[in-house]
Amino acid sequence: MKALFFLRHYNDIDHVTPVIYKWTQSGHSCDVVLIGSTQFRRDFRIKYLSQLQGVRVAHMRELFPLTEYLKWRLQMLILTRNVRRIKIIGRLAEKLAERYDEKQREPLWRHTAEYLLNRSFGSEGKGMVAFDWIERNSVICVEWVEVVVAMAKSRGFSAVSLPHGDSPHASQLIRRGERRMEPDITYSTAKIFDKLVVPNELCAKRFRPFLEDKNIAVLGSPRYCEEWLKILAGLMPPSPLIRSNSQLKIVMFLRKANFTTFWEEVGEVVHMIAEFPGVELIIKPHTRSGWKQSLTTDSSIRKLSNVRIAGDDAHSVHLMNWSDVIIDLATSVVFEAVRAKKPVLAADYLIAGCSTVAYYMPETELKCRDDVYEKINGFLTHGCDSFYVEEHRQRFLEEMLDYPDADVLPRYVALLEQATC
Repeated sequence: MKALFFLRHYNDIDHVTPVIYKWTQSGHSCDVVLIGSTQFRRDFRIKYLSQLQGVRVAHMRELFPLTEYLKWRLQMLILTRNVRRIKIIGRLAEKLAERYDEKQREPLWRHTAEYLLNRSFGSEGKGMVAFDWIERNSVICVEWVEVVVAMAKSRGFSAVSLPHGDSPHASQLIRRGERRMEPDITYSTAKIFDKLVVPNELCAKRFRPFLEDKNIAVLGSPRYCEEWLKILAGLMPPSPLIRSNSQLKIVMFLRKANFTTFWEEVGEVVHMIAEFPGVELIIKPHTRSGWKQSLTTDSSIRKLSNVRIAGDDAHSVHLMNWSDVIIDLATSVVFEAVRAKKPVLAADYLIAGCSTVAYYMPETELKCRDDVYEKINGFLTHGCDSFYVEEHRQRFLEEMLDYPDADVLPRYVALLEQATC
């Protein structure tokens, strides 16, 4: 069976790579087309996929003449919300989109889609096309995805939306400007797919207002299932981090810039932790918008001798392996630490939302500055063992990562096989 997978950025690569691995292990073949930055061609997971039998990996830049690729990229840029948020450039993009309207854009959309479908499937009558969760504020404009999906369906192929997250928030109003409890139309784009796949019910409930139950499949987390984590451990590039003789090593993972974060208090917490003797702290900005976060450019923090800002070469797994304790501002990267029983402190009082980690495991929640002090002091005094209430941790694993059981990746392959038939 043949499939065509589209990948945009780190989140897609994190969550869809395990599915592609299992798809090929089951005897099937696929094409993987990168539609984001060309830098992802160098990602270690993409290199791994390139070596698998039955997998072809290519970036859009490699598949089209330069002129066509640049036209395609320009049409993408003038329609994406990230560009339109930039004041002067955003207004220019809107003007260009008005002058060069949907009817004029369609021929290029159809040309690129037809080429990709022909390249992957030729005259075959069966196939499956997979994107991640394409949303209205996606870095890849929905208009092109709609054309690809529509053309695939017209050939009798199925279109599936695969996960790019595990829902680190248990609450809804988490971003700047969100003030009303109502279905978020951001997720309505999922209607274009035959099947939407999610790891858990927290993810599913975002889409339920827009989809029938039969179009949603809850299959567990491909990124954090035990089968994939064992394989990933052997793929990781050497860590740039060296373990020193400091008594307690802490990593703080920051959220994307568009999520409401109380940065003044985050800074206070960093300074307070830095004052503990024997503590070393690494701050990891978000991979896609860390440059927008004031904390990472705060000169008072950069002067602290026992505090560092992690570089792009330090992957989340490197940081978790290096650390003794993790402070989390609601990111799903810490789910692996929970599985490994490494202490995660859910700093919910620093953000607008309620984190999933704190929701399932109340013992992890930081509610005030006193909690931060007492937890860090406790780790220094008593060590980091016996942190979780095991009943809480097991419920988290069962409902968030291993639903309905730990045999996750075969379920994904079975669904894709069914979609391909």
